Amino acid sequence: MAKDEKILVIDDEQVILDAVSRIVSSEGIKVDVETNSKNALKLLSQKDYSLVLCDILMPEMDGFSVLEEIQNKKINIPVIMITGYSTVENAVTSLYKGAIDFIPKPFSFEELESAINRGLEYYRLQKKVDEAKSQKNVGAITFVPCPPKYFRLGNLSWIKLESEGVAVLGATSLFLETIKGLKNIELMNVDDVIIQGDSCANFVSNDELVHHFLSPVGGRIIERNEILSNEITLMEKDPYFAGWIYKIIPADLEHDMKFLVSCASDRM
Repeated sequence: MAKDEKILVIDDEQVILDAVSRIVSSEGIKVDVETNSKNALKLLSQKDYSLVLCDILMPEMDGFSVLEEIQNKKINIPVIMITGYSTVENAVTSLYKGAIDFIPKPFSFEELESAINRGLEYYRLQKKVDEAKSQKNVGAITFVPCPPKYFRLGNLSWIKLESEGVAVLGATSLFLETIKGLKNIELMNVDDVIIQGDSCANFVSNDELVHHFLSPVGGRIIERNEILSNEITLMEKDPYFAGWIYKIIPADLEHDMKFLVSCASDRM
């Protein structure tokens, strides 16, 4: 983690603020904490932060409202949602509304560390993209958006619909860029059932951190990309085609699609 970046943590539970502060500070990262959402929004307009961690269920103004205000004020900062009510609905709603990630309570040191690492890397990539666009240097952008006919859950995972009711799933180029160096992937088994917004694979990075891969839709796995076991870098080289992860039979595609974003909109 970089030492010159600052994180804002918003939560009405002091014990959570103390725990996050202790963990983040031990990594040399500066951190501000706030129990009041409205006060937190004032801080965001006064100071520069690299990342926001925000609880969902809070009095006066919940985390979704905070996220909406950040977007309305055009504050260009990644937000990770955290909550003790770790329902799948909260996860997919967070990502659909613009959060870059979701952490359920209680979380371990390792879970928090991996999420913050990805969040800070997302912030750095975002700055590079803004700089490249201002200089009209598109070649400097290191990740690519998913193809127009695909759909994505936040910026984490994608789905491509094939014939005969089969769907192909994979990780977005942006998500893989925030991990920086895949070492291994832990997959579920054929015939296992996966749920939209729930972890269906673990990515292990070179620094031994484990990154949960959230499924864009629910269903039954009918095929795994076994090549990835021996050629993990294929995901980074070709994430939208040869680097796919699962093929599934969706369980309730009509419902799940409500929380997905068409990748065609990324090119508008």
